[in-house]
Amino acid sequence: MPNALVLVGEIGRPHGVRGLVRLRSFTADPAAIASYGPLSDEGGGRRFVLEWLGNGLARIEGVEDRDAAARLTGLRLYVPRDRLPPPGPGEFYLVDLIGLAAEDEAGVPLGTVRAVEDFGAGAFLTLSDGGEERLIPFTELAVPVVDIPGGRIVVRVPEERVIRPEEEAEAGLSPQPPRALPRRREGAEPRAAAARGAAARGGARERRR
Repeated sequence: MPNALVLVGEIGRPHGVRGLVRLRSFTADPAAIASYGPLSDEGGGRRFVLEWLGNGLARIEGVEDRDAAARLTGLRLYVPRDRLPPPGPGEFYLVDLIGLAAEDEAGVPLGTVRAVEDFGAGAFLTLSDGGEERLIPFTELAVPVVDIPGGRIVVRVPEERVIRPEEEAEAGLSPQPPRALPRRREGAEPRAAAARGAAARGGARERRR
């Protein structure tokens, strides 16, 4: 996805009266956000040239006073994917995962990666087969193969086990009809974000464990 826009930062509240803003940088090195050239809004129609001042502060070209800075509060900043450095070995830009075909270890299609979510405990892939959707943790255990050039990922589908009424009764739960639940498996830690490189959230680089 060379022309995809990757989220790299978000403008916060004004700082002072001369147009400075607080800036939340999603790059591994916060100062790197100013090194990718003009950034844009999500639609790509507005351009912003930043000067990183350190300590979470930035100057935006053309923004000269507090009122102008306040109008930009909450604006997310994006950079074209092809401006970012290539990922290192075992690293992936999350935006590159969107649209990949997913299959299980036997080669059975599971759908495609519709989105990448991060709720604070690591990245999850949303797989869609056109009807149902499922969340898969982006871990080495759950996604052992990521083949960007081949346009696919291999997903290790969690094993299922039946929770029987007597087990629920022993646990002090109200008896329910037997149902299949994913079995928790050891080693399912989320893949840690890469220690270097650009972007977070939709554009984060993830290093496989």
